[in-house]
Amino acid sequence: MNSSYTKFTITAAEMAKYIDHTLLKPDATVDEIDKLCEQAIKYGFKAVCVNSGSIARVSGKLLGSGVDVCSVVGFPLGAIHTSVKAFEAKKAIEDGARELDMVLNIGALKSADLKTVDVDIRTVRRVSENPVVLKVIIETCLLTEEEKIRACKIAKKAGADYVKTSTGFSGGGATVEDVVLMRSVVGPTMGVKASGGIKDFATASAMIAAGANRIGAGAGVTIISSAPNQANR
Repeated sequence: MNSSYTKFTITAAEMAKYIDHTLLKPDATVDEIDKLCEQAIKYGFKAVCVNSGSIARVSGKLLGSGVDVCSVVGFPLGAIHTSVKAFEAKKAIEDGARELDMVLNIGALKSADLKTVDVDIRTVRRVSENPVVLKVIIETCLLTEEEKIRACKIAKKAGADYVKTSTGFSGGGATVEDVVLMRSVVGPTMGVKASGGIKDFATASAMIAAGANRIGAGAGVTIISSAPNQANR
């Protein structure tokens, strides 16, 4: 980690508002999903992010709490048909999702089929109009620097609200260097979400200092608990 990004100062309470508290493993139980929601309310996290099949339950648990509901779409591979992504997105919104984290078509991007990548994102955007927040996962660990730049530019042009580093399912997660690159490409107003492998307060702080304005993590409670000054919670 670049040490120049470790001097950023943020309180635990402020950090909580950056965190999408996440549980995406295939064997997640109902009790674990419920606990995730309870923790999000207790700590004041920005959102709870789960697979689309759990959105209706999560929406009910978080009703009136101020915690947003986020569904992944086309997760974790991004390789399903665009129409299926659109259907999943629409259903998640009907069930209460107000944020979507979609995986772009990584194979199309690496094949330089940029039209397919663009149409994929635009199609999901059409069924998730504002105020629904659309984040596009570009899966940085599978991309060259040139591909990362292309992915960010396409996502921005297609109307996404955020670009996101990773699913956490492809052998790599967020890095400070990728966040810096993504921020430099999308500019100051589009969102950048760092996700994958962020497990402590110092790492999360470094990502924010590098340009992230959202953190995706299954270790949200651990991140807050490892804050240097718990009096700020």
